[in-house]
Amino acid sequence: MSDLLAKKIEKQSVKEKTLLRVLRGEVLESPPIWLMRQAGRYLPEYREVRGGVSGFLELCYTPEKAVEVTLQPIRRFGFDAAILFADILLLPHALGQGLTFEEGEGPKLDAIKDMGGVAGLNFERIDQHLKPVYETVKRLRRELPGETALIGFAGAPWTVATYMVEGGSSRDFVNVKKWAFARPDDFDSLIDLLVRGTVHYLGGQIRAGAEVIQLFDTWAGVLPEEEFRRFVIAPTKRIVESVKSMAPDVPVIGFPRGAGVFSEAYVKETGVDAVGLDSSVSLTWAAATLQPVCTVQGNLDPVLLLSGGKPMQQAAHRILDALAGGPFIFNLGHGILPMTPPEHVADLFRCVRGWRA
Repeated sequence: MSDLLAKKIEKQSVKEKTLLRVLRGEVLESPPIWLMRQAGRYLPEYREVRGGVSGFLELCYTPEKAVEVTLQPIRRFGFDAAILFADILLLPHALGQGLTFEEGEGPKLDAIKDMGGVAGLNFERIDQHLKPVYETVKRLRRELPGETALIGFAGAPWTVATYMVEGGSSRDFVNVKKWAFARPDDFDSLIDLLVRGTVHYLGGQIRAGAEVIQLFDTWAGVLPEEEFRRFVIAPTKRIVESVKSMAPDVPVIGFPRGAGVFSEAYVKETGVDAVGLDSSVSLTWAAATLQPVCTVQGNLDPVLLLSGGKPMQQAAHRILDALAGGPFIFNLGHGILPMTPPEHVADLFRCVRGWRA
């Protein structure tokens, strides 16, 4: 077979993947579905694998195990996409920041408090440190069913910076906001480094076989408008432009959680191909304001999935009725909760698959 014919066949197979079709603007009778955190603690098979490693980071950095847990929800439910099993904090870890995950407490980082901390980070470490993640992507691309798209991801700079400065999760974000508000030019140095690092990291994932990229900006909604534009929109735009310059056919999904009405500017100014909606976003507003500009993704409340039954089904139908008339990907408004019964996920999958306009 000639290289030209092989490339043509590969291109045709990519076009057949429903997720990629919708990300290019197609409207399908039955929209694709995948769920954030679809690989994780709610699955007994995940808990079995997790019990065989010393900690969460070992799981992320061991390709055969990361591949296995990524594939588990695909085997069980048949989602239209698999998302790489990793964590948004692998990038600061690769840059040299100390990182641990404490059971029941979440991530703990050696907090960066000033420009001295930024200077101590090392961009040159990224590729060697994240080599196991790239290997996971390569193996997934080989092992996934032909109809299943592979999503790579990274944390957006603002959200990653919140963890780096606060030293972990935060309720009020005082330290990172104080730095960003009082010394924005200094804070830009950290954001700039994260933009460069994120582009480099995503490039590695794309070269390894990722077909779609999602940027998680989990804490975008904690910023006022001016700072949202500076630390969320502007860095995201730079990342999207860089990804498009190296891989024009790879769609980018942005997830600015909590952005609310700022989502319109986010979509129009960053160049993302799709926007993830959290559960607070009005469906009618999203259909009228966002969907004419790009594909939308979302936005079932994870607690409705946890609850299951008729309330979940009715909510899913409301979302489908409101958004499936345009380019749409069914998802949650945030990640699956660990205590969610797998049978509820199976029920949701059947509900979405069975819906017709």
